[in-house]
Formats: sequence, structure tokens, C-alpha cells
Amino acid sequence: MTKNKNYTGIDYFRFIAALLIVAIHTSPLASFSETGDFILTRIIARVAVPFFLMTSGFFLISRYTYNTEKLGAFVKKTALIYGAAILIYIPINIYNGYFKMDNLLPNIIKDIVFDGTLYHLWYLPASIIGAVIAWYLVKKLNYPKALIVASVLYLIGLFGDSYYGITEKISCLNSLYAYIFQVTDHTRNGIFFAPIFFIIGGLIADNRPQITFGKSIWGFAVSFALMFGEAFALHHFDLQRHDSMYVFLLPCMYFLFNVILHFKGKRLVTLRTTSLIIYIIHPMMIVVIRLFSKLFHLQSLLVENSIAHYFMVCLTSVVFSAVLAAIWNKYKPKKAKHTTDTDRAYLEIDLNNLEHNVKVLKGAMPQKCKLMAVVKAEAYGHGIYEIATHLGKIGIKAFAVATIDEGIKLRQYGISGEILILGYTAPARAKELRKYDLTQTLIDYEYSLLLNKQGYAVMTHIKVDTGMHRLGFDAKDIENISAVFSMKHIKVSGIYTHLCSADSVDEKDIFFTNVQIESFYNLLNQLKEKGITIPKIHIQSSYGLLNYPELKCDYVRAGISLYGVLSSPNDRTQLQLDLRPVLSLKSRVTLLREIKKGDSVGYSRSFVANRDSLIAVLPVGYADGYPRNLSCQKSYVLINGHQAPVVGKICMDQLAVDVTDIPDVKIGITATLIGKDGDEEISAPMIADNSESITNELLSRMGQRLKIVSKRE
Repeated sequence: MTKNKNYTGIDYFRFIAALLIVAIHTSPLASFSETGDFILTRIIARVAVPFFLMTSGFFLISRYTYNTEKLGAFVKKTALIYGAAILIYIPINIYNGYFKMDNLLPNIIKDIVFDGTLYHLWYLPASIIGAVIAWYLVKKLNYPKALIVASVLYLIGLFGDSYYGITEKISCLNSLYAYIFQVTDHTRNGIFFAPIFFIIGGLIADNRPQITFGKSIWGFAVSFALMFGEAFALHHFDLQRHDSMYVFLLPCMYFLFNVILHFKGKRLVTLRTTSLIIYIIHPMMIVVIRLFSKLFHLQSLLVENSIAHYFMVCLTSVVFSAVLAAIWNKYKPKKAKHTTDTDRAYLEIDLNNLEHNVKVLKGAMPQKCKLMAVVKAEAYGHGIYEIATHLGKIGIKAFAVATIDEGIKLRQYGISGEILILGYTAPARAKELRKYDLTQTLIDYEYSLLLNKQGYAVMTHIKVDTGMHRLGFDAKDIENISAVFSMKHIKVSGIYTHLCSADSVDEKDIFFTNVQIESFYNLLNQLKEKGITIPKIHIQSSYGLLNYPELKCDYVRAGISLYGVLSSPNDRTQLQLDLRPVLSLKSRVTLLREIKKGDSVGYSRSFVANRDSLIAVLPVGYADGYPRNLSCQKSYVLINGHQAPVVGKICMDQLAVDVTDIPDVKIGITATLIGKDGDEEISAPMIADNSESITNELLSRMGQRLKIVSKRE
């Protein structure tokens, strides 16, 4: 959900953070000022590791993550780096007698899992454990509860770290931490330290745009000053067992990361790789510098002078890392890149237009009325993941789907707020309705009884049939509707109807719609007379809003209008809103074929050329949702801003167009089947109308096998 071009600041600060970690392990100011070195290495440099953890969380942890592939890839990559680092430092561990310790095997296991086999390597297993904990906390609990759990873990770690001086004076806590320290030498690890920073990183990613630059700077300055004071107070009272964990480190990192995000530009891959290698290799450079100094009698210059020592360790680490990074980037296995240039055909989803439509629709709605985004049928073919997660990010809190499985899918994508199931759900699945906090439509009284008998408290909306005669209680069935409000396990949070002719401006249809509206409000009045508190109401779908905007309800169920189109190009509505199409259908020219006059193209020889022609083949067909009855010059596509008529019969996976009169047609160029190309545009309503259907049907048949590409400037 992030765009690579935005995060130059992250790559630059990776390098700064790597040098700060070198400072922690070399104490640059130790030979000049003990206080100065404390400030540098125990306060300023303490932002480095949390920054790395937050960066990983920013790109990994998301409530919109819908499978474990990304997590698995992160764990695998980090484990491989950790394994390589362990092997690199085996000679040093042999030299310092590591393998001669008592209880070697248990200690090796403890070090590999928690503490690292060399002092700085603890970060890598902490990243693995912290990522897994944070990912599942966000997935299962969402951010507020996940942050609470992670904060508790951090608090436990805090009293085994910077605040240990308090803990050791309390007998029961001291005993508890004694057990913890048998398993891990520090609470600065993947259980207590890392998860909170992963989650904060993910939270920032999911709730952008971040706070303003000015507020970020002030927030960082204030929280850093508070952390500064906290560190000196702890140091003064000698409370620290270790000094990695501060209370004010959390707000400090939140604001610092937001400051960094304001520096945008192209990603710096080499700098990113160099920073990682510096982190891993700098202890080796410390050994090298010390050995070099001893051999050439330069200890007083390169070791005893702490600033010179730090400078030389940084210089050798940076040079070595830069060379290694350049070699790696040149010879590393290249991954195949899947882009719009390599896809045979794809749906392009314009998220800017989606946001625009939301703003326009909200502007047309009465005050206090909320937009309920209808995302059934893969968000009308636009991709339910892409659409729903983006809507969630821009503040939409109510969604409507057709089935329980669509609702569950939204929850798995991290969608919060109300999710209303408009259609039937088997009463036997009441437990799932409760588990995923889904709101079920009550389609009649008998269904309500069956659902209530399941014994699970289920949130519901009552559907009222005011004339469509599809689902719902009869509007005159006051007694049974009233009875539902008293059912033990049925929690009624809404009541609604559907206007079946709201898309028509014909006088007869307007009359019928007004009868429906009057019938619905009469029902509500009768319920009030019975002492029933009326829950949230909604009447309008897209056309209900466009033709009856004066109705004051709690929700508008925006479906087709949300996607910037109407069901038919000939529809006329009372409101003329500036809605913009969200979806474009594009393909590529994969073959150009010259045919002679009299040659035929496609099945049944339905097209016979009346001249020498140039035919372009596009790898898209009716299996991709492009209607077969648009065959034989009943439609056209756009290539280089010109109309190219469809010739022959549209196949399941291919179609052919005549490009004889179009200049500069080459293999690989884009063909637009729905959308704009230059001054020309093919709208979805136009395609639907030509195929004797409606836009809703046309779009909902797309997106089953076509790749969805999100577009946002």
C-alpha cells in the first residue's frame, strides 16, 4: 500500500542510523567527555534500532495485509541474513572462547533465539520474533488492541531494562525477572522490545497522510527533550540494568519517523543495502582496526583516541559495505518484474477518482448522513481488496456486501466498521456472523426466528419490502417486525428498504417510488407508537440519492455511483454530479497480421476483408468480461487515440481489431477497451448499452482473472 518513490528520507536515515549503531559500539566521545559520550551513545543513538524496526513495520505490518506471503518472505530473508552473520563471526567467537562456556548447547540456543551469537546480532532474531508477534496482533485485534498488548510487553521489558533498579527492590518482581533472564539476557529482544515499534510503523503506513512537518518537528523536539531528561534521571539514580528502553522513546520515534517521511524522492537501493552491511560488518572492522593499530603501533592514534577510532571504523565499514553492495546489486539474481508493460491485459483502478467520487457523493448527502460503500461482487469488478482498503484508509466506516463470505474477506483485509450483508446467510452460520462482527439483513420473520434460535448475538438490519417484492418483511407486517426487536439474540441496529424504480424519471415510476417512501415512513411511525426506538435507517442506493436527495437518512448505499458511472448512458437524474470513472480496461497488441482482400478473420469466417488490411490481435476476450455480443464491428477499442473496430467474433481469450487506418501501430502498444486515450473515450455505460446490458453487469463480470493495477498520482 506504499509507493517506493516517496521514501528517500527512510533510505538516508538508514545510513545515519547505521553510523549511530557504530557509535554505540565504539563510544566516540569516551576519551574526551563521559557525559558527552553518554548523551551520544545512550540517548541520541537509541533511536537507531527502533527506526530500523519501524521501517520494517512500515512496509510489512498492515491491517490490510490479507495473506502471510509478505510476512513469510520477511522472516525468510531476515533468517538468511542472520545465518550468514552467525557464520561470519564464528572465527571471532572461537577466538574469544565462546565455545568453551559451560552448558554450551542451551546457551547457543538462547543466543540464537534471543541474544545473538555476537552482541549486535540480537537485532536480527528480535526482528523475526517482533514481526511475527506484531503481524498477528494487528491481524487478530486491529491497531488499538494490538497497541495495548504491545505496550504491555514493552512495559514489562522496561522494568527489566532502564527501570530495573525499581524492579530488583520488589521481591516478587525480582524473582519473576530472574526467570526471564535465565531464558534471555535482556528484555531488549523480540518479545518485549520489537513488537511496539513494528506496530507503530504499520500504523503510520496505514494512516497517512502523516501529521504536518511542523507538528512532527515540534513533537519530536518535545518528546526527545523528555527522553533526555528521563535518561539523565535514570542514570543519576542508577536504575538502569541496560539502557535501551525509555518511556519517551515511543513518542520520540513516532514523531521522528513522521519527520523522515516528509523527505521524498527516488528510492536509494544501494544506500539501503550499504546500511545493512555496515550494521552487520562493523564489529569485524573494529577488530581489524585494533589489529592494524597493534601491528603498526598506532594504538594511541587509532584506538585510544575515541573519535579517531570511531572515524576509522566508520570509514572502513562504509567503504567495505559500499563495494560489497555494488557487487551484490550488480550480480544478484534479478526478479521478474510484473508491470503493466508485461501484463497481457489489466484493469486500471484510479484511486484519485474514487476519492473524488466519495467527496462528491458526501457533498450531495444530507448532514449527518454517512456513505455506506457497496463493494459486493468484487466491488463491481473493480477489486474488493483495492477498493475497500483504500476506502477504509480515507475514512469510510460502513460497507455493504452480498454474502457472508464477502464480509469475512473484508475483515481479513483489515476493514473495520460496520459491514452489512444485504443477502441471505444460512442461519447455521450465525457463529461466523458473531465472530467477524458482521451485520446480517433479516429477510422475513421466519428467517429471524431461525437466526435467533442459533443462540449467538447477531447484529442485524431489518429489510422492509415496500413494493419490490424481493427480500424483506411486508411493510404492513407491523406485529412481526415489532416482535423482532424483542428477540433475545437479535440486535437490531438498522432498518431499510430498496427503491426499485429510483433510476427512472418517468411520472409513473416517480409516483410508485413516492408510495414506497411513504409506506416505509408510515411503518417507522407505527413502530414509534409502539414505543420502539428506531435504529439507523437507509432508503437510498445510488439512484435514490441522485433522484431523491431530499430524503434524510443515516446511510446512503452508494454502489454504481461510487465507481463514477451510471447503469446506462441514457439515464437522467435530478442531481448532475461530477462523478469520474474509476475503472479502465486495457490490453496490449500482441500480434499484427496483414491480410488480403477476401481473407477472413475468426470463428465462422464472420469477418471478410473488403480490402487489404492490417489486423491487430489483443489477448483479451469474453472470459475477461468483455461481452461476446460486441463482435463483428459492433464495438471498437482505442489505439494511439484512434478507434479500431472489433472484427470477427470475440473469443474466450482473444479478439481482433482493424488497425489499417491507424498510424504507428506496433506490437506491445496499449489498447484501451474501456477508458480514455487522447481525446477519445469509451465509457463502461456505452459498452454495456451496446451489449444490451447495464454497466453493473458488465463491470461485475470483470476482475476474475485480470490483474488489477491501482493508479494514484
